[in-house]
Amino acid sequence: MPITFALSGFLAVILALIHLFCGKLRFVDIPRSRWLSGAGGVSVAYVFIHLLPELSEYQFLLRKSQTGIIFYIENHVYLIALIGLGIFYWLERLAIVSCQRQQKVGKGKVTTVEIFWLNIVSFAIYNSLIGYLLLHREQTDIANLISFTSAMALHFIVNDHGLRQNHKSIYDRFGKWILAFSIILGWVIGSATKITEAAIAVLFSFLAGGIILNVLKEELPEERESRFWAFALGACIYAILSNTQTIIEFYR
Repeated sequence: MPITFALSGFLAVILALIHLFCGKLRFVDIPRSRWLSGAGGVSVAYVFIHLLPELSEYQFLLRKSQTGIIFYIENHVYLIALIGLGIFYWLERLAIVSCQRQQKVGKGKVTTVEIFWLNIVSFAIYNSLIGYLLLHREQTDIANLISFTSAMALHFIVNDHGLRQNHKSIYDRFGKWILAFSIILGWVIGSATKITEAAIAVLFSFLAGGIILNVLKEELPEERESRFWAFALGACIYAILSNTQTIIEFYR
């Protein structure tokens, strides 16, 4: 069994446990705590240091593999990423509007059951893609795998906090379990199937759009009480760690 296969399975379990237990961690009980802003900073740093360059690589692969009318469409992966961003923006707006309507009729600042299930199914697909891409990515070395997982673990902490705020107790009863299971399911599907590079490019691009929206929506709104210095510190630390090898080689 290749070490990357076994490691990816172990990391999938770690990511699942993040959803199950991060709500019990003391620091996430504080609305928009320093830790959450730091986690958001790491996620944003991942977007700019790893995710956007990888999109460029996938654009080349997708362009090379397409024929027919699709061949003449420019910037395939960025259009797909835009679609992913738009879908998750729509889901967030549905949740916000639902909370506002529920609050107006005296039912508390919580979404309706229908909006909850729509959000959970969507994020389950999102998490499954992340689980799947633990095995199928353009860069599959151990260092890149650990870097990807670390960024996603902190990203899940931020996502988990936002989902819990919108859906309250029903998220703890059902939502977090479904999202944890979906990561494992995505990894299992990835271990049993292998799709083309073009298909991986499409999946990764869609996921990239979702990651960008879900990262920024948790940091930018005024009511989130974000901590800029913690956000910036998290981004800087991840940027430095991601370029450690380059820095070492520079000073040799």
